[in-house]
Amino acid sequence: MTAPAAPITQDVLTLPRRLPAGGPVNLVGLTREGLRAALVAAGTPEAQATMRTRQIWQWVYHWGVRDFAAMTNLAKDYRAALARHFTVALPEVVRREVSADGTRKYLLRVAGGHEVETVYIPEEGRGTLCVSSQVGCTLTCSFCHTGTQRLVRNLTAGEIVGQVMVARDDLGEWPVAGQPKVETRLLSNLVLMGMGEPLYNFEAVRDAMRIVMDGEGIALSRRRITLSTSGVVPEIARAATEIGCLLAVSFHATTDAVRDRLVPINRKWNIAALLDALRAYPRLSNSERITFEYVMLKDVNDSDDDARRLVRLIAGIPAKINLIPFNEWPGAPYRRSEWERIEAFADIVHKAGYASPIRTPRGEDIMAACGQLKSATERERRARPSAAATGI
Repeated sequence: MTAPAAPITQDVLTLPRRLPAGGPVNLVGLTREGLRAALVAAGTPEAQATMRTRQIWQWVYHWGVRDFAAMTNLAKDYRAALARHFTVALPEVVRREVSADGTRKYLLRVAGGHEVETVYIPEEGRGTLCVSSQVGCTLTCSFCHTGTQRLVRNLTAGEIVGQVMVARDDLGEWPVAGQPKVETRLLSNLVLMGMGEPLYNFEAVRDAMRIVMDGEGIALSRRRITLSTSGVVPEIARAATEIGCLLAVSFHATTDAVRDRLVPINRKWNIAALLDALRAYPRLSNSERITFEYVMLKDVNDSDDDARRLVRLIAGIPAKINLIPFNEWPGAPYRRSEWERIEAFADIVHKAGYASPIRTPRGEDIMAACGQLKSATERERRARPSAAATGI
């Protein structure tokens, strides 16, 4: 921990206030540059701003401290001034559910009373947090429960980072001064595969991931972070250069006719355009390979011919294929492929030289599995008309 700084004698409040009106500014989600600018705007002398930025950054993102009074290497009067100007606020936990398999789902309330869901999936030797980037979704993928919820708004960088911090709170994973460093992380991986399309909220996602990857804070490696897109082609190269994490693509079909139906964004950027963008990604981001996500839908996209077309389409792209048994939800228009069919599909892909793991469904009993996320209030709102009609 940084040594205590010399007291600041200048009264912060005698300086002109240049922060936005409307109450304390939330520091969560500000980039280092943004945090420094906010501190200067609140009266921190320019000569001290870089050092103060680093100290506060470590308190918030390394130690998980929310109370300025506990930031003991800052002068007492400076801490009091920080508390007048700023806050360290996270999304509110409305509901926490734990699956029989240990998966945890958090229903979180963000500004405006909107809600999103975040899922933590424990595995042997690692733990993955599935993070949302939007309230609802605009893509209307026909197999995805989240896609049936209208897009309300983008999440801010603070609301995205806040999901990580909420999970670390629940897991008790912030380090404690004076205690031995724990090398094995409970939250070791992050996937942007929750509610929303990350590349339609590019700047907030980029800033949030830069915060999460910063070595003096949460310090997740970019190789431990995977961004999943349905195929927003113009932003893929930008994601490679400005974020640089691993990339997954929701592929799900081997012909434009089927993908148009499953993933409607394909009508704007078809399979050929998407694959052209994906071929450049590993070189631009220095990533090892692309992950192709492929949900297995009975009699829709699960034939041997589909498997053979898939390996022909991705030829030349360093890749692995994640085969995802369809996670059914009330009213879903599809059914999960039979297990034998999934294994036969995987065998064809594997023999072509691609890793083809079959994802084990997790958290289905709490509607936390892939494609099942949808805020509880939205589910309840949708259910009300049918309940009223039946007199329940």
